[in-house]
Amino acid sequence: MQNTNRPGQKVESAIRRAAYLVLALLCAAPFFLTNPFYVHLAVLICLNVAIVGGLALICRTGQLPFGHGAFIGLGAYAAVTATMRGHWPFWLGAAGGALFAALIAAILGWVILRRRSVYFALVTFAFAELVRLVMLGWPSLTGGANGIAGIPSATLFGFAFDTKVRFYGLALVTAATVIAFLYAFFRTPTGHAVDAVAENPALAEASGLSVHRIQLMAFAIGSGIAGLGGALLAHYVGFVSPESFNTGLSVTMITMLVIGGRKSVWGPVIGALILTPLPELFRGAVETQQIFYGAVLILILRFLSGGLASLSMRMSGYRASH
Repeated sequence: MQNTNRPGQKVESAIRRAAYLVLALLCAAPFFLTNPFYVHLAVLICLNVAIVGGLALICRTGQLPFGHGAFIGLGAYAAVTATMRGHWPFWLGAAGGALFAALIAAILGWVILRRRSVYFALVTFAFAELVRLVMLGWPSLTGGANGIAGIPSATLFGFAFDTKVRFYGLALVTAATVIAFLYAFFRTPTGHAVDAVAENPALAEASGLSVHRIQLMAFAIGSGIAGLGGALLAHYVGFVSPESFNTGLSVTMITMLVIGGRKSVWGPVIGALILTPLPELFRGAVETQQIFYGAVLILILRFLSGGLASLSMRMSGYRASH
């Protein structure tokens, strides 16, 4: 039987190859840019890709946390404390920050993950505010409202990531590793179980899957990735403050994920590429920025619930039907 979809498949394959080529060129471009501001944006995009990747893992279980910023902050402060006070090497401090965020998430998740929908979102929101208040009220450890300055540059095996271009290489590898991990994870039986839990928790439980255990695992791993992103961000900026990890940061991460695509591995990449540079376009007009974010969210949820990453699937479906 002749395959009538062969021309459409060729077009789709060509579009995919072109997209990969464009992405590769975008990844390589910051190494050759002379404007440090653009390199700075590239670093932030990569860090956001990794952080939103952790959020995507949690959301694939059917839960939406409104406290993701808290785990970014926990990872940042834990790593900074370990390196500056404990004199740990950078890589060990960053790993410690990620593990600390994952441990706190596991403890919190054990209690609250039996809650569904809005209850889980509200509790994580309250937890994020609690973490911020603790950071503000513990100046001997966190520096309080003044934060912690003078954080040393990241150093790995004697190589210092003390310039924007050098740190971009580290951030790019981190983002690529997180996306590769998600790509591989969702092709394993455990990854399929995560999708099954999100699709129908009752049916998944009846099939022998432990919904609570799967959601707890995803919450801990996703929060640990956020903690790693926070640790890298702290060493890149050289400063941390409790106000850097407020609920606005959590909302921004959610917005990136929703616009990029909650159910696609490429959702964090698309969302971070689009939304990370936007604050610079709206510099000096914060109100306009929030209005734009709200309008885009409404439009995406109304007309493209799967995010921008779902456009390729819609185009494939359209070609198949014609």
